[in-house]
Amino acid sequence: MFRVKIQPHWEISVRADTPLDTAALLALLREIQQMGSIAKAAKAVRLSYRYAWGLLREAESQFGQALLATGRGRGTRLTALAEKLVWADRRIAARLSPTLDSLASELESELARMVDDAPRTLRLDASHGFAVAAMTAQLQALAIPVELRYRNSSDALAALARGECDLAGFHVPSGAFEQPFVAACLRWLDPERHCLLHLAAREQGLFVAAGNPLGIRGLADVAAPGVRFVNRQSGSGTRLLLEMMLQQAGIAPERINGFGSTEFTHSAVAAYIASGMADVGIGVRTAAARFGLDFIPLLRERYFLALPKAAADDTLTRALIDVLRSPACHAAIDALPGYDAAGTGTMLTLADAFESVGR
Repeated sequence: MFRVKIQPHWEISVRADTPLDTAALLALLREIQQMGSIAKAAKAVRLSYRYAWGLLREAESQFGQALLATGRGRGTRLTALAEKLVWADRRIAARLSPTLDSLASELESELARMVDDAPRTLRLDASHGFAVAAMTAQLQALAIPVELRYRNSSDALAALARGECDLAGFHVPSGAFEQPFVAACLRWLDPERHCLLHLAAREQGLFVAAGNPLGIRGLADVAAPGVRFVNRQSGSGTRLLLEMMLQQAGIAPERINGFGSTEFTHSAVAAYIASGMADVGIGVRTAAARFGLDFIPLLRERYFLALPKAAADDTLTRALIDVLRSPACHAAIDALPGYDAAGTGTMLTLADAFESVGR
């Protein structure tokens, strides 16, 4: 079974004739940031101490600035420029990883089809989420073939309705906003033809810098003067949820500084705020935790995998259900900040899942 991994790679042209390849440099800087030691960092990235120093000196020569600072009793630390380089790399990864993961999954399937005895693949279209990634890792560890495409909830459900995928991942908020979300989903889901697998429950809320320096307490503060916001893209479930919450609170989007500034994943929003380019955004708690941000909870939501009832006893579907119900998968999801695997793997009718759907 083929495994394809695609990672972002970028260069900086400080001098036009000598572009700086950041791959080795950034790996070294990340380890120095964690360890406070060049020698330990070089060993961690499998570079000789001499080569690591040469790499740092060449980069400093091109930038015309130091990348490292040392102090008695403080070890080696990154300068502001080096910190910005590391954050730039994290932002690139946060923005591009879902697209690259989807492409890698598609390439795996295409390569597998070139082999005569290639197994049938479980096709999953899903809104990006950390529990989806955890589940996919479990499937791959057991050599269960899965082709994953990240797309927004509406597009995933539309693909399921057209028969372009076997399962569609989507999320629905609990409480006052559940009914309008379910009504939108029913455009693509038929209670007679489709059923649901519960993947996880998770928290959605506001991301703010560590220590919450602006004293943001809730949604109303997003529109306060001087607060810079970063949004999710149009069509995403989180963007739709935000617009519903703003309407309920009587907050006009045009009052929010940065409402039109968008990122495509929870992690990309968190990285944008962590790099100091915005003060507040919205997403799931896991992303805030991974970027060292404070989190202000707003509501909980449930993440489901929709599938045809007729496929519930399919061999691959049963393998997926077994994975979802396994202690290992539950532990992996529970380990994600803000996620709850209590109902993971439960099979539901639409009427069981949502009160607004008639039995």
